[in-house]
Amino acid sequence: MKKLLVIFGFAVLGLAFTSTIFPSAGEQPVPIPPSKQRTGDAETGFTYLTTGDYLKSGIPLSYFRMMFRKNSANYLKREGENKEIPYDYTAVRATNGEMVVAPNCLQCHAQVFDGKLIIGLGNSTVDFTQSQKLDPKNAAAAEKLLKNVDPKKYEAAEPFLRVVKAVGAKLTTQVRGVNIADRLAALLVSHRDPNTFRWSDSALLQVPDEVIPTDVPPWWLLWKKNAMFYNGFGRGDFGRFLMASNLFTVNDTSESREVDSHFNDVLAYIQSLRPPPYPKQLNKSLVKEGGVLFVRNCSKCHGSYGNGEKYPNLLIPETVIRTDSLLFKSNYQSPQFVAWFNSSWFSQGDHPARLEPFDGYIAPPLDGIWITAPYLHNGSVPDLETLLNSKERPKYWSRDFDDPQYNYEDPGWKYQVRTAPEGTSVYNTTLPGYGNYGHTFGDKLSKRERKAIIEYLKTL
Repeated sequence: MKKLLVIFGFAVLGLAFTSTIFPSAGEQPVPIPPSKQRTGDAETGFTYLTTGDYLKSGIPLSYFRMMFRKNSANYLKREGENKEIPYDYTAVRATNGEMVVAPNCLQCHAQVFDGKLIIGLGNSTVDFTQSQKLDPKNAAAAEKLLKNVDPKKYEAAEPFLRVVKAVGAKLTTQVRGVNIADRLAALLVSHRDPNTFRWSDSALLQVPDEVIPTDVPPWWLLWKKNAMFYNGFGRGDFGRFLMASNLFTVNDTSESREVDSHFNDVLAYIQSLRPPPYPKQLNKSLVKEGGVLFVRNCSKCHGSYGNGEKYPNLLIPETVIRTDSLLFKSNYQSPQFVAWFNSSWFSQGDHPARLEPFDGYIAPPLDGIWITAPYLHNGSVPDLETLLNSKERPKYWSRDFDDPQYNYEDPGWKYQVRTAPEGTSVYNTTLPGYGNYGHTFGDKLSKRERKAIIEYLKTL
């Protein structure tokens, strides 16, 4: 008990909070114990993250250049072949020596915001609707062409193309702006032997039909967390989870071991990231007022900030958080994937990882929350005002993906309330997995109190 109170850092307030928000034993938050993590060199990790060959197959370089225009921005200041390639792709040498271009981690974990590339910010503009990037028809056409015209380039591209053909059509989301990472992981493991990672053209595990959407959490929160993912079920070595994208093109676990040897450095880089500071003027008196309100209403789950900051690493039960449950319930409804991982190569060796499902979600740190809209684990809430006032959350809403505009005053994407679903550009909260309910703790606050808390959140 003493250790738990130290973690909270708010003994008196914490006791009051427990008696009101968590009235029964079954509704108590569950602390996540820490796991020992590998250490490495952050600069080396950045280099590997942005130029490394953790995916060793992709589109042949010459064909990529024909398909995509040269990228003049060079946000990452890369040299050589990568100088004119978009930041979210990397030119690498395939195992047969051919140069290919493969997607990298920044496809999901970086975003251009007001003209600057913010590494670690989840990509909230990605499109996995019918205009998705992983098109199996295009992959089949490319395979036919390369087989006839350039067998060596086909050999280099084949591991990438076979995966796109097998899973691409099963990665479609209902609306734009949400991510399919969990779905992709399930599809990849369903085609791979857990101990050798050898690919099977036919699925070895049954995969449910539904695609459960997620919003990509910012990487800069990871240094505070004792577990990964929204439901906190990623335990043990974080590097093993970070390198899981290697399953896209890997041939066997000997290749995975080589990739794994770099991810202590990648983890060191990710843990060095911090959010960009709020760039506009702040109302200092309102910030002070909001800080007091935050401690009283929010810090028990989300932690304290500033000098002596603490983060409690708490899992919040479904009965308390009451947000859309489809994501965490999928772990129990599809236990074959948890069993696959926990008996796989990932769970073995000197730094194993494992999955531990939970009926609820982790209360995340809030560092940089001003820039991480939309909110909740499925990106269903457009701004901080509606996050703290559930009664005002729109059932249908849209934002401009072609010319995105951010609202700095009430942080979030500028959006329009819609009266009905209108295609894939309108977020539809009535769809399974896309619900915007739950997390109603701010409803009891006055308009002035919410404004003050939001002003304080801008400083985190």
